[in-house]
Amino acid sequence: MTSLSPLLKQATPLVVDHALGSWIHATDGKAYLDFTTGIGVTSTGHCHPRVVEAAREQVGKIIHAQYTTVMHQPLLALTEKLGEVLPPGLDSVFYANSGSEAVEAAIRLARMATGRPNIVVFQGGFHGRTVAAASLTTAGTRFSAGFAPLMAGVHMSAFPYAYRYGWDETSTVAFALKELDYLLQTRSAPNDTAAFLIEPALGDGGYLPTPPAFLEGLRERADRYGIQLIFDEVQAGVGRMGKFWGHQYSTATPDIIVTAKGIASGFPISAIAASTATMAKGWPGSQGGTYGGNAVSAAAGVATLDVVRDEGLVENSRIRGEQLQAGLKDLQARFPVIGDVRGRGLMQGIEFTAGDGTPDSETAAAVQQATTSHGLLTLTCGPSGNVIRLIPALVVAEEEISAGLERFEAALCTVLGAVPATTGS
Repeated sequence: MTSLSPLLKQATPLVVDHALGSWIHATDGKAYLDFTTGIGVTSTGHCHPRVVEAAREQVGKIIHAQYTTVMHQPLLALTEKLGEVLPPGLDSVFYANSGSEAVEAAIRLARMATGRPNIVVFQGGFHGRTVAAASLTTAGTRFSAGFAPLMAGVHMSAFPYAYRYGWDETSTVAFALKELDYLLQTRSAPNDTAAFLIEPALGDGGYLPTPPAFLEGLRERADRYGIQLIFDEVQAGVGRMGKFWGHQYSTATPDIIVTAKGIASGFPISAIAASTATMAKGWPGSQGGTYGGNAVSAAAGVATLDVVRDEGLVENSRIRGEQLQAGLKDLQARFPVIGDVRGRGLMQGIEFTAGDGTPDSETAAAVQQATTSHGLLTLTCGPSGNVIRLIPALVVAEEEISAGLERFEAALCTVLGAVPATTGS
């Protein structure tokens, strides 16, 4: 009997029957509040009617129109819609299928545009699982171990992870920028450095928002040395952090931006955007792909961007994120095993720490499993697996955040043997 690869590890035992909005209905007959959203993909919730209708209509017209052979209307419409939200000056777009593929397109373009070989990444970053993308990933060895040699020309610098270092944010940013300057002196000379590549919030690396001052420091150095600044907005973008792009908490702007995940509510499509002048420095034929910019995915992307705008989902992400974080900080005050709560918008991380300050991966894993039994779906992340990440859909309602917090507290109490405060005990 054929089965799925044993290397695939399931976070929950559920088999889905159907899903709508923030809820997954499993074949066990139960409804589960989904705070995983396909790892931040179903931005408008499961099966938003406008997205479903757009995809259904497009399937009846043409499913696959390879866009370097024949152009199709959904991709033209999506490009126009993206132009309304892209950072200033980024007026040229290339489409692919996955975040990994888009990241690789971004670094290829940066190397061609600068004529330089090296890429600087930051500790804890996740950029994908294909060979080049995994070479850029430092969120954990599981993403790059076992298939060396990896891509050359990658250098890692410190990320300003204030909680890990035990410093305040200002001191940590100053340290990380100083380390970057040292790397440019000792490992990758500026005139050998094509790009800085960073997430506006670490994803698999632990759900850590990147301090605005650090992004601004990268922008200053990129300008000083003619280095391309690439923001990997695959997970942080499209409203996830309470602004349309996660980097918009800073004044820094990218030379190249990468987007995927939430842009089409679950349909596979990704993109990079840069200025026309930068794009023109790529070599002819260096961009392409059979399935990139698929017509059905593009139609879903157009509908997604319309829903995000029309339903005020970026602002909802900000407000509901504040509600979620306030509830999590209340739990932190009552459960010492929660060492840190951080995030922006609907991208919140809860770091579990033992009494001696070391990562408490065992408790985090146990709580993540317990949330499922209490009807809430969550995931872990971080190099030690000691961070639980909460990623509700951007359509999540106030009462659903409240329900999620209650269920998360119940899971904590199940694992730690405590009694929920809501019982009056």
